[in-house]
Amino acid sequence: MDLIKLFKDAKKHLNKEITVEGWIRSNRDQKEFGFLDFSDGTTQEHLQIVYDNKLSNFNEVSKYALGSAIEVTGTFVESSGSQDYELKANKVILLGDCPSDYPLQAKGRPTREFLRDIAYLRPRTNLFQAVFRVRSVAAYAIHKYFQENGYVYAHTPIITANDGEGAGQMFQVTTLPLDKIKGEVDYSKDFYGKKVGLAVTGQLEGETFALAYKKIYTFGPTFRAENSNTKTHASEFWMIEPEIAFCDLEQDMDIMEDMLKTVVKYVLDNCPKEMEFFDKFVEKGLIEKLTKLVNSKFTRIDHKDVITILKNADVKWEFTPEYGEDIAKEHEKYITEYFNGPVFIKNWPKDIKAFYMKQNEDGETVAAVDLEVPGAGELCGGSQREENYDKLVNRMNELGMDYSTMDWYLNLRKYGGCVHSGFGMGFERLLIYLTGVDNIRDVIPYPRTPNNCEY
Repeated sequence: MDLIKLFKDAKKHLNKEITVEGWIRSNRDQKEFGFLDFSDGTTQEHLQIVYDNKLSNFNEVSKYALGSAIEVTGTFVESSGSQDYELKANKVILLGDCPSDYPLQAKGRPTREFLRDIAYLRPRTNLFQAVFRVRSVAAYAIHKYFQENGYVYAHTPIITANDGEGAGQMFQVTTLPLDKIKGEVDYSKDFYGKKVGLAVTGQLEGETFALAYKKIYTFGPTFRAENSNTKTHASEFWMIEPEIAFCDLEQDMDIMEDMLKTVVKYVLDNCPKEMEFFDKFVEKGLIEKLTKLVNSKFTRIDHKDVITILKNADVKWEFTPEYGEDIAKEHEKYITEYFNGPVFIKNWPKDIKAFYMKQNEDGETVAAVDLEVPGAGELCGGSQREENYDKLVNRMNELGMDYSTMDWYLNLRKYGGCVHSGFGMGFERLLIYLTGVDNIRDVIPYPRTPNNCEY
């Protein structure tokens, strides 16, 4: 029986014989009896198993090591100890032994850095049991939100010939023996007959589906060949990218706010034990922070007005805020504290934003938005897309972009085009916010970062 089902219907199983399978987290053996701290991974809660010398293999059980896989049959009873229930064992079977050099020993708490080096074992620790269960539940909540609101889940390509962001930070995909090629590479002889790479976004292909289905979303891995070693950057990460036809920037922000609140509330409601663990051991006040977000009204303010607030602030900035420029982490923190809650910063200078964003009438800004949340800064960003064919072509020319292979994207503006918008949210950044675990390497199972591609 799975522990999650056992604890959910505990009263139903009291004083009945059950069988459980899982792993030993600790074994406190004494002369005539002992206690096994037992987990099967289906819940954050552990089960105490009590065994005594009435077992035919008592001496062997008392020596079962931390990490060993076992099957236990016994009577499920109320406990007189600190836990609510325990299992009085009448049979314990060793399914998989664990040697003494097992890296996750009970003495001391291993550091997160150490656990990254044994990433294949870290899901067995309490912290990462909680992190990756929340990852699973949050992913389900995202799909649930979009499916229940009439969105089509679109699978956009992972291998692509276009750099959706125009940033050029793509991993190249090739079958050519590059180590043997001298001089210029002839990509016409490559597998796809052209230069291709791993997708940095699914947005552009997502737009094609939005102009057929009205509302779509993507949710999958994306890649950036960015040589950055910060806590919030990875070269492989997951993105949620909705695209919505007949939707302007204001409506886009409505959807962003509703989705985030719904997902956060779902995690709070469905991972109570995990959230209590994070609140106690990772980030004090986490549950209060998330609950406040769910009940907040998100502020909406233009970028230029944010800069004015920052310039008038009685603060000595490390990076001076300037009109027409991006804002720093310290500015994001200040502005969420200033409004005491999440803030949509909209209508950004066009020169620091992507080519596809809707150009505003002032000729200086685009209909773009970033969502800043307390304690995390930027969580997601979006924009109204430029639906005017000529304006989009002119902007691509201004940026010196080669759009010879982008005719399909431009044609969307000719063949029944309309006002449409979308946004992107980095899944791992959401998980950092949800768990309080502040390093992206610790919220993704096998992190891919510069000089690190293990497993």
